[in-house]
Amino acid sequence: MPRIILLLAVAITLGLLIRQAQRQPPHKRRGAYLQIILGGAVVGVIILTLMGKMHWVGAALTGLLVVARQMLPVLLRLLPFLGQWRAQASTTAGKQSEVSARLIKMTLDHDNGELSGVVLEGAYKDWLLSELDRSQLDALLDYCQQEDSDSAQLLTSYMDQRFPEDDHQSERESSVSGANTTGLSRSEALAILGLSEEVSEADIIAAHRTLIQKLHPDRGGNDYLAAKINEAKDFLLR
Repeated sequence: MPRIILLLAVAITLGLLIRQAQRQPPHKRRGAYLQIILGGAVVGVIILTLMGKMHWVGAALTGLLVVARQMLPVLLRLLPFLGQWRAQASTTAGKQSEVSARLIKMTLDHDNGELSGVVLEGAYKDWLLSELDRSQLDALLDYCQQEDSDSAQLLTSYMDQRFPEDDHQSERESSVSGANTTGLSRSEALAILGLSEEVSEADIIAAHRTLIQKLHPDRGGNDYLAAKINEAKDFLLR
């Protein structure tokens, strides 16, 4: 009877963890499932060891594997050569600009002009915009229009680029017209232009020129993002 109760408790816990993982944004589900697998392996090893069906060496090795998996991010930060490799990889990946509102954070890739983003609040919190289908994006846009006009402007920019042949494009643009371009900080202005703290006037002008070209209407740009980029340039050149 105790074994049956234990197995039932493990099954219920496993089911709850799987349901919780399924509610995660798609890009986080793999990590959540991996955590469940590792946790299940540890619990299974502990139970088998207590029942005398597994040698303590096997249990120790399993524990070391789990600890190594959990410590990997820390090791990447501590080992200098790995840190340098990561820094080099991030440098070669190209520059990006970030524009944030209350509900949406949008990223513009300088190399190809493509927009990407993540949801910061609401029913789709932590979801990448690329993981949302058309109906989900429409629902998110309705929510943004009710809660934050800047977020609606950012989402409209993304949808116009992702669905360039959309019959409702002009309708979306008119429903969220009028950009709020006030209250930038220096760090926000630098992030919008994809610049670091130590920049020259020439760097600012060059970054602005490149981004404005990327936001040409033929590439899915719109007035809101262009206004934010212009505001960032003006702020930094003051």
